[in-house]
Amino acid sequence: QVQLVESGGDLVQPGGSLRLSCAASGITFSVYDMSWYRQAPGKERELVATITSAGGSTNYADSVKGRFTISRDNAKKTVYLQMNSLKPEDTAVYSCRAIRESYRGTYDYWGQGTQVTVSS
Repeated sequence: QVQLVESGGDLVQPGGSLRLSCAASGITFSVYDMSWYRQAPGKERELVATITSAGGSTNYADSVKGRFTISRDNAKKTVYLQMNSLKPEDTAVYSCRAIRESYRGTYDYWGQGTQVTVSS
């Protein structure tokens, strides 16, 4: 059974920092590209950051560049999102996604999400 479990969400003041974690089980984590998405109330889901399976390449939404950092530890089967200089507009449910394209098809898994609230 595949599971992606996010943790680390919290209430934080503007300018603060949080580190989100997403622990995977039931998959060969090291062959999956991993992403963080977020969805704020009344808004569409937004891709925040992606890291390739070997961790050699990362991409970020313009809104978080320079403030957020995605990383992964394949030995721990965990992907992280370090969030600094948080703003109220970063408030959302953050979810992780594991995706792999192979000759057998696409393997695509999502976590349940963790709430991040940025407010004074």
